[in-house]
Amino acid sequence: MTVQEAPPATLTTASPARNLWADGLGRVGVRSAQVLLVLTLAVVAIYGLLQIRLLVIPVLIALILAAAIGPFVNMLRRRGWKGGLATAAAFMALLVLLAGVISVIVLSVRNQWEDLFSRAGAGLDQLENFLLTGPVPLDREQLNQARASIVEFGQSSQVRSGAVSGLSLVTEVLAGASLVVVILFFFLKDGAKIWEFFLRPFKGHREARFRRIGHRTMEVLGGYVRGTAIVALADTIAIGAVLLILQVPLAIPLAIIVFIGAFIPLVGATVAGILAALVALVANGPVVALIVVAAVVVVNQLEGDLLQPIVMGKSLQLHALVILMALTAGTILAGIIGAILSVPIAAVAWAIIQVWTAEDPELEPMNPDLAPANSQPV
Repeated sequence: MTVQEAPPATLTTASPARNLWADGLGRVGVRSAQVLLVLTLAVVAIYGLLQIRLLVIPVLIALILAAAIGPFVNMLRRRGWKGGLATAAAFMALLVLLAGVISVIVLSVRNQWEDLFSRAGAGLDQLENFLLTGPVPLDREQLNQARASIVEFGQSSQVRSGAVSGLSLVTEVLAGASLVVVILFFFLKDGAKIWEFFLRPFKGHREARFRRIGHRTMEVLGGYVRGTAIVALADTIAIGAVLLILQVPLAIPLAIIVFIGAFIPLVGATVAGILAALVALVANGPVVALIVVAAVVVVNQLEGDLLQPIVMGKSLQLHALVILMALTAGTILAGIIGAILSVPIAAVAWAIIQVWTAEDPELEPMNPDLAPANSQPV
């Protein structure tokens, strides 16, 4: 009769260290450590990108412009144009448009500069009289002190150092613009090949998911730029018409500034309208300036409540608070360019999260102009 040995007893109690991390406080600690690690990686990544912002910003601008111009290039390709010829045609159209805008600005400023100076003296006299005899009158001494402070600031070392830094900024802008042109050309000409290169390491469902992310990104960026351009054009026509009716000097250049400022959501068109009101205040007096301010407020209300929801549609599904936070963060990190790029980047990030967490793995491609999955680049 053989006696079977009993199996060794298993350890049923967990170690003290494991118990320490298994309770509620331990799980909170682990999750907090993971969040801190992710935040650290994000801060390091943002810091690294800021060190090469002269490259990163042109790439982002070129990507946004490619998303907006891409449908035009794809339309030419479907009509039988070769990729290089279609891209060159799009570039020529863009250059003609920019040249026309710059010509209008230069001619308007040159033709109205003397008139602005002559009317500025009378406008400043009206402003001074309004400040001295208005509802809240100022003393002549207070006005002279304010004028002396402005003159002193204009002659200070801060202004001179700002002029020197402005020259370096102009150099960076020219270099960045050159990079934007080159990168945009290759994005329009070989965008599909570049995207296929980045998708090579991924297979199966991962490839399909990243491909949907690319489709959705281009759709959001293109819709954002085209929709914002339509809204900006409406603002430009409305505010420009008011400036022309009121005979404000430099009405057309100011209207173009309104168009450019409209690409900064919430505040861009308002700031440009305030600039127009300041010109009206100097050249036409406080009454005309108040009328311009009222027109800017009405146009912004109509834009936010009526035009933007219709034109933008689903391209910008972001709450106003998210847009404000993105604008603030972008302005802190990269100035005016950061303010312009922050909102489309936030919209793309939200679109990527939606695609990444989508329950339907067979989501239809959202940009039919791009190649389908598992296709070879042409």
